Amino acid sequence: MLEEYDIEYFKINNFERKRCQKCGAYFWTRDKDKITCGDAPCDSYSFIGNPLFKNNYSLDEMREKFLSFFEKNGHTRIERYPVVARWRDDIYLTIASIANFQPFVTSGKVRPPANPLTISQPCIRLEDIDSVGKTGRHLTTFEMMAHHAFNYPSKEIYWKNETVGYCEKFLESLGTDLNKVTYKEEPWAGGGNAGPCLEVLLGGLELATLVFMSFVRDDDGDILINGERYRKMENYIVDTGYGLERFVWMSQGRSTIYDALFPEIIEKIAKLSNLENHRERIYAISDYSRCIAYMLGDGIVPSNVKSGYLARLIIRRAFRLMDEIGLEIDLYDIVFEHAKKIKEFSDRLHVIREILDIEREKYDDTIKKGKRLALKKAGEYKKKGKLPLNVLIDLYDTYGTPPEIVKEVLREEKDIVLEIPDNFYSLVAQIHAKEEKKNSNKEDNKLRDKLSNLPKTERLYYVHDKDDLSFDAEILEVINNHIVLNKTLFYPEGGGQPADSGILVFNDRSVDVLDVKSIEGVIIHKVSDTSFFKKGMVVKGIVDFETRLAYTKHHTATHIVLEAAKHILGGHVWQAGAQKEKDRARLDISHYKKIGEDEIKNIELVANKIVMSNVKVECYWMDRVEAEKKYGFSLYQGGVPADDTIRIVKIGDNVQACAGTHSNFTGEVGFIKITKVERIQDGVERLEFSAGEAAVKSVQNLEDTLKEASSILKIPPEILPKTVKRFFDEWKDLKKDNERLREYIARLNAKKLLKNVIKIKDYCLITGKIDLPLNELMKISQVMVIDDQGNDKVILILGNNNGDLIISLSRNIKDRKIDASDILKKICPFINGVGGGKRYLAQGRGNPEKIEEGLNLGKKIIMELIG
Repeated sequence: MLEEYDIEYFKINNFERKRCQKCGAYFWTRDKDKITCGDAPCDSYSFIGNPLFKNNYSLDEMREKFLSFFEKNGHTRIERYPVVARWRDDIYLTIASIANFQPFVTSGKVRPPANPLTISQPCIRLEDIDSVGKTGRHLTTFEMMAHHAFNYPSKEIYWKNETVGYCEKFLESLGTDLNKVTYKEEPWAGGGNAGPCLEVLLGGLELATLVFMSFVRDDDGDILINGERYRKMENYIVDTGYGLERFVWMSQGRSTIYDALFPEIIEKIAKLSNLENHRERIYAISDYSRCIAYMLGDGIVPSNVKSGYLARLIIRRAFRLMDEIGLEIDLYDIVFEHAKKIKEFSDRLHVIREILDIEREKYDDTIKKGKRLALKKAGEYKKKGKLPLNVLIDLYDTYGTPPEIVKEVLREEKDIVLEIPDNFYSLVAQIHAKEEKKNSNKEDNKLRDKLSNLPKTERLYYVHDKDDLSFDAEILEVINNHIVLNKTLFYPEGGGQPADSGILVFNDRSVDVLDVKSIEGVIIHKVSDTSFFKKGMVVKGIVDFETRLAYTKHHTATHIVLEAAKHILGGHVWQAGAQKEKDRARLDISHYKKIGEDEIKNIELVANKIVMSNVKVECYWMDRVEAEKKYGFSLYQGGVPADDTIRIVKIGDNVQACAGTHSNFTGEVGFIKITKVERIQDGVERLEFSAGEAAVKSVQNLEDTLKEASSILKIPPEILPKTVKRFFDEWKDLKKDNERLREYIARLNAKKLLKNVIKIKDYCLITGKIDLPLNELMKISQVMVIDDQGNDKVILILGNNNGDLIISLSRNIKDRKIDASDILKKICPFINGVGGGKRYLAQGRGNPEKIEEGLNLGKKIIMELIG
């Protein structure tokens, strides 16, 4: 790639290309005597205690210095994007400023918000989470100051010479000695793109990267970078990244980057802890708390999946470090110090506090459960002598048990080795950093090839009279059981809205439309029969009116319910999924706790107020960039469209990019009834509801149920709750009486069994077959073994006529070779049975005719074990 670094600016300004005598990398320098590349560890930090900029800068001052510089040099300043990548479906967090523009802007599908532009973008990368606090330079959160230029074959903004020139001018404006700056060659790849890159080095520290993005990933490409193939792009992009925090550190010359960025927070924590003994942990907490502020402030809700998982990982890591140094303040108190400096978070501080309080409770509960799980795993792997890394990761990934807790629990287990890698949390973060690629539909892929030469279908469902759902169209292609028309009124499946159904008619013959899909803008109709259809025919399409109307109402109602949920629960609410059907719809939303009954009622009330206000549902097309500027990324609640022009659906304050069918006014939706709310996973609540006629039927069904229950009890509906409560209280009393009777019967049976007790040393072995169900056998076990607090070591084996078998041991039996589960496993093959359990209690079921044989075998096994 030598030609990629043949930059005229270097030649004009007397740079030399050299090869580092330590690492072998190529670099450019003005210094004739320079023999190393300038990067650590080839060069040591020379700025510690000796700042290499003229002035000392804070974060705010350096950010403004950079943005103002590029504004003066013809760049448009744009606002930062959120740290949660709402506009991407392949990554969860914003990892670089260029991630804001991938893949649509970088591919040329969508124009950039400005060209050229400058931005200071907060980014989060958790790959180095374990190094934070230890190295003096690693961070989880950093601001990437950047300037970008998007060049096209027809128009170049600027390229390599100008990019290096801007870098030099900015460094010079800071009072830098340019003779000390080196530019190290290092190819870059990320997000499906790649290109040559120059790392800007000063005083042993990498301050910036200048990427010349000009390649795109292609399995057939002729350019190999980091083991992957790329080809040249038609467009080419200046992608720079200047580390704000590193520039501040360089300007101050402090011993670590943490001392430069967080002096007040470090001082606050140090007053409550011992700085010298816990310096690394305090540094890490200072950084993690800023990461948490950005995550929660930008609307991430901690959970067990996606960005929520990563938020919980960093929160729990902070809790762990705070516990280790005995820091007795709330994590929120530290997070607040960061959040209060970010103006857009001012109205979200109460939500951040509540989330962290809830997360602390969950963490404490997880630690208690984790200790039991660690002991269990230790028992499983004791014979192998080592707890594998994948088990350690699974304990954290599945149950939230930190490896430090596992180590603490296993400290007394001398027979098992536990090794925690230094990068444990980085490994976990990498597993969850990206969205899993979805397998593409094979049938769609086959159709895609056959549709490639067809024009995009004219979509009538956006402009056609909603009361007349018939149309005429020409057949462009017949492919197996699919028909392609030049225009259609049939809505294709998408955005959680099912495809329309209906018929296609030619003369006096008709076929059912079974499914409708859009592939690259070409809409295909799957039909019940294509035998008499031919290319060029004009057919009539008739969409099922009732089905379309139901889908339309439920789609509009979904927008309304989402807006109502945001109004009641808070602005952090984000749509996590949705599905519309004829008689109901569901909406999944992110929320950090279970939605209460009063909140459900209020959401329903607000939703129906929006309906009754009969607000106009505005649907219009808008330039994507202008839409994002005007409405922000909350546009993409229902997914991210790939086009430069997007369809906007605006219902009052709710504005979304949406391709679905909608009512003209909210009043047309009709009554909305929330029928069910449940937590489908941690951090995600599901609201099921009906709209219009379906909602009325839902309420009628509830009334029918109420009337039927009242009729059975022969009481009027209004006193049903009071009557049911009385019956329930009576039932509980009867249940208690029944339990007392069962225990009495169990004790009687226990007395009978004691007549057959076999005394072996200090053990009491009791066996017997009793004609009682399994739950009664368990009750006898409770009475004879668990409740008995005597000194006898009791072993009980019971069976019944149904083939049930239980083995129960008293807790004072410490000899580990006597194990109820192991004994049952030996018996099961002889009774054609299966079963399982734990050391002190196991149960199984086998052939009823062989239970006596099983009891005798159990007696024999135990007598051999006791000796």
